[in-house]
Amino acid sequence: MKLPRMGLGCMNLSHAYGIPPSPEEGLAVLRGALDAGVTHLDTATLYGGGRNEELVGRALKGRRDEVVLASKGGMAIVDGVKVIDGRPSALRQHVDASLERLGVDHIDLYYLHRWDKKVPIGESVGALASLVDAGKIGAIGLSEVSVARLREAQDIAPIAAVQNEYSLWSRNPELGMLSATREAGIALVAFSPLARGFLSDSVGDPSGLAEKDIRRAMPRFSSDNWPANEALLPAWRALAAEAGCTPAQLALAWLLSRGEHVVPIPGTTSIAHVREDFAALSLPVDGALLARAGQLIDTHTVSGPRYAPGPAAEVDAETFEDAA
Repeated sequence: MKLPRMGLGCMNLSHAYGIPPSPEEGLAVLRGALDAGVTHLDTATLYGGGRNEELVGRALKGRRDEVVLASKGGMAIVDGVKVIDGRPSALRQHVDASLERLGVDHIDLYYLHRWDKKVPIGESVGALASLVDAGKIGAIGLSEVSVARLREAQDIAPIAAVQNEYSLWSRNPELGMLSATREAGIALVAFSPLARGFLSDSVGDPSGLAEKDIRRAMPRFSSDNWPANEALLPAWRALAAEAGCTPAQLALAWLLSRGEHVVPIPGTTSIAHVREDFAALSLPVDGALLARAGQLIDTHTVSGPRYAPGPAAEVDAETFEDAA
């Protein structure tokens, strides 16, 4: 399947970054995004314990045919706890529940949100392939996987997309996934393309983040690493000003330059930021300036790993720590 060049990540509207907007405010953002021409929405079973899918479903009433709709399963909130479960029976239940919450008869792209390391990935992908045959999902995606896992999955069924974190400050796809997806004709969907607000220069002081904001537990926002990362921002702001755009737009322009198959999905709770982000699609930025952006913020200049040890153990994507 061919994905639009950029999508809207919907997680922020229900999940993860402190207190989300009200359902009415979230609905206004989604409807405004559709009115602005956004044609790819990305949600998941996990987000808000299903509330995000319900919100997206409300926004799509009467407009389903306007978008490529993506969701994810294999990771859910169960009795208030996040559970990774890639068993075929669980995936079938997740897809059926997603369809009901979204109020649709099919989901265009459905990801295995995390590889359940207790279940061979072939079993999980085989279950999703049967759901393609049943017409419940249109195509299969994988999230936070390695090249090795992608190849195992491809032996079972066609894979349309891999959704891994990718931005100037998270270069893990450059350890093999960027080239592997390009060579196979698979979309590389880049989540957190604005580095969880760092590249849009919107974080401020991490100590002021809401109590349940997931960034509080992320090493790059810790008191040990944040001062070094914050020190990169003045030069980053200056580079964006030189490019004649906002910091967020420069970050997205850099990602778009990494390949025609790279699809950023920035998330926001502001329709103004939706318009700002999607304007990057038509932003002319000099290649030499993009190269300077890539040198200013990269693996060697950013302080701290992506995740703390617990969350890091849940993902399968290549790491620079393992490559060292």
